[in-house]
Amino acid sequence: MPRQTLRLARSRVGPSTGAERYMALDIVSHGRRGPGGKLRFGADELAQIRRTVGRTPEVMVKVSGGGRDAGGVRAHLDYIGRHGKLSIETDEGLRQQGRGAASEITLDWQLDLCRSQHKPRPTPGQKDTRAKLAYNIVLSMPAGTPPEKVLAAARVFARENFALQHRYAMVLHTDQPHPHVHLVVKSEHEFEPGKRLYIRKDTLRQWREQFAALMREQGVAANATPRQVRGQIRKPHKDAIHHRLRALQASRQLSSDERARCPSPKTSTFMQTKLSSVLRILQSGGKGLDAGQEKMQHTRGEVEADWRATADLLRRQGDDELAAQVDRFVARMPTVQTDARQLAERWKEQAKGRTAERSVAR
Repeated sequence: MPRQTLRLARSRVGPSTGAERYMALDIVSHGRRGPGGKLRFGADELAQIRRTVGRTPEVMVKVSGGGRDAGGVRAHLDYIGRHGKLSIETDEGLRQQGRGAASEITLDWQLDLCRSQHKPRPTPGQKDTRAKLAYNIVLSMPAGTPPEKVLAAARVFARENFALQHRYAMVLHTDQPHPHVHLVVKSEHEFEPGKRLYIRKDTLRQWREQFAALMREQGVAANATPRQVRGQIRKPHKDAIHHRLRALQASRQLSSDERARCPSPKTSTFMQTKLSSVLRILQSGGKGLDAGQEKMQHTRGEVEADWRATADLLRRQGDDELAAQVDRFVARMPTVQTDARQLAERWKEQAKGRTAERSVAR
């Protein structure tokens, strides 16, 4: 496993330059050498450790797709603008609202002149290899965060990364518990047609750290660390799966009369396929539920060792209180389990509950 690195502060340059100017806390190296050759954590590194072990809310920055032609970009702008109900804020500081706002923005961006626009569509069944004309980016904060502060941080984020390089538009959504901003960015450079925006894993990692720093400037506690360092095992579901599962959960909470009046939500084919695979493994004796467990356990062992070494250095540095917080943080990390094992255990518990209900009914 590649060693985990926690980068601090935020980049002062756009992603297109490739330059990086930020302090870094590498848990493996356990700080920097101070006077006398002793390793010591700096103020920024200590702040990062406190945020992580204190479970400071984590920001989310993700790419949710992108349009490969002008029609796709226009459709997404229309969607995030709720078909004219919400105003769309552009990189020029203008707010456009109404059913024609998405068309006006795509026309202003001159997407029809982009090189990849005129490549042929793939035939049904073939993979679409056309370059994206625009990226759909989501900047999100946990529930309870003031929406206006999320929007203010998103404005600065977009300006620092894309202004005078890539056209962009954004919309704040508050229809869900967690406020989030949908940001649509034109991938082709405004003044250098041959130059495009490329989003890689390192780009997303830098954007998360940058957005967290901007939220802190707004007075909101925010953090950005890799999930392995925080002891998290499960990857978040994709948007479509998450929305489907949330609709199913909301339907289960309705009374029988309310469910009869409302149309039944569609089931998640992804979860159905996953559950069917787990049930087949259980029927065959349970072998295969822990596939990948050894690798996950090895990763967890490395993370725990790095945190314990961090706690030792903090004690040598005289910060016993923070070292104790690190120890408690490591002790409370969840047990390592594969997704298949977790799903199987949940299925067994539900089966026991159904058996008990039938016994009571009899």
